[in-house]
Amino acid sequence: MATNLKFGETEIDASKLADVCRRHGVKELCIFGSVARGQSGPGSDLDLMVEFAPGVRVGMIEFETLSDELESLAGRKVDLVTRRGLKPWIRPHVLKEARIIYAA
Repeated sequence: MATNLKFGETEIDASKLADVCRRHGVKELCIFGSVARGQSGPGSDLDLMVEFAPGVRVGMIEFETLSDELESLAGRKVDLVTRRGLKPWIRPHVLKEARIIYAA
């Protein structure tokens, strides 16, 4: 029986998420933003923060491919960022509310 991660109206198959993350060298994937807070609307995107395993080099195409695969799993638009890619003024807020949904 598959385990689903549920965030409001959004459900993600945990085993499929783990497969995607392993294939792309993801060390940790966190959810944050309106969906994580339970305040999302029908048009809300899914805010995800990714950290790649040491030594994994990810170019723009690989990053977009990961984002596309996560969108397919979630059934909604994904806004994928890296911890280093967060703007300094928003980083503390994101890190405070981020919840780990995958860890290698």
